Amino acid sequence: MTGPVQDAKGCFPQAFRAELDLLMKLRRDVRRFRTDPVDEAVLTRCLSAVSLAPSVGLSEPWRIIRVDSDAARAAALKNFEAANAEALADYSEDRAATYARLKLSGMREAPVQIAFFCDDETEKGHGLGARTMPEMRRYSVVTAITLFWLSLRAEGLGLGWVSVLDPDQMARDLNVPQSWSLIGYFCIGHPERLSDTPELEQEGWEQRFAALPIETR
Repeated sequence: MTGPVQDAKGCFPQAFRAELDLLMKLRRDVRRFRTDPVDEAVLTRCLSAVSLAPSVGLSEPWRIIRVDSDAARAAALKNFEAANAEALADYSEDRAATYARLKLSGMREAPVQIAFFCDDETEKGHGLGARTMPEMRRYSVVTAITLFWLSLRAEGLGLGWVSVLDPDQMARDLNVPQSWSLIGYFCIGHPERLSDTPELEQEGWEQRFAALPIETR
């Protein structure tokens, strides 16, 4: 095993922990991409992080579609634009004006686009941990996405999660099995700039909690 040496208690060095903290702070939801191509070896390396993620019952329910064709990308963009117009219509006055200013997708610029699905009916894992909470399979996919996201950031790449979409239409357009549920559509590429502040906060859409809210029972 290579990498930072852990102590007897399994604790990593302080310098490593500081860098991990910085990585998490700079893990932004990117909307503004350069059009430079992404090195395939780097992308493959980042995608390999998915296999390191925990999954309920070791079910590994993630299903990944690389969206490369012009037709598939055009359908995805059309989906976003329709959903975005509907969302804008739900707001009024100042909030509508702010929403209209937001850039909520990098689909026109990002060189790599990937859709993550969850196989809700996978037999792998034999249902362990998912009988009473089947949504655990979808949570497992989210943990895999998080590792992928951090790996991309460590390689100087950015990821943008496009959630303003009709998931059922996306599943039809990408021709996936009915048992697959869309978890996220992702734009990937080199970000125009780096920041430790969410763009939605910069644009005045919302503010983060000043402190983590925790309740006790």
